[in-house]
Amino acid sequence: MIVVMGVDPGVASTGFGVVGVAGSRMSAIDGGVIEAPPGEPMEARLARIHDELAQLIGWHEPTALALEDVYFGKNVRSAIGVGQARGVALLAAAKRGIACFDYTPQAVKMAVCGTGAAAKKQVQRMVGTLLELPQPPESDHAADALAVAICHAAHAGTARAVNEQLSKVGSA
Repeated sequence: MIVVMGVDPGVASTGFGVVGVAGSRMSAIDGGVIEAPPGEPMEARLARIHDELAQLIGWHEPTALALEDVYFGKNVRSAIGVGQARGVALLAAAKRGIACFDYTPQAVKMAVCGTGAAAKKQVQRMVGTLLELPQPPESDHAADALAVAICHAAHAGTARAVNEQLSKVGSA
């Protein structure tokens, strides 16, 4: 089984989702939110995110860490915070030698819902359906993290299939 950890970075709430992939079947292993209280200094919040992600990485030993890319929209200040949270997630993975992959929000929505313009609730429902959960994840941060893990697993599966076909053609 291949284990992929997805991260939806944020300074106040960082979503995480761990997905197991066996053949063409995906299942949820873990998921939730790391909360960093807004009253704490930024460095303490980032340390909390790093430490908790490092602990989760140690427990689950993923083969890959997939992150949602920073979306700059209209609020540059929040994008900077998201970038800082992404940085500590990348650091936690790098310290364990885990490869990291970035996906745009549109690519994640396309992989999970079939459209890059899907609403948050639609992503939550589809994550629940794809992972055969009894109900969709309550937190949109956890749902987004699971969605980015699903996106990577789908891309990795496609790449693996293409490589297998290429090796068959090359040996013929």
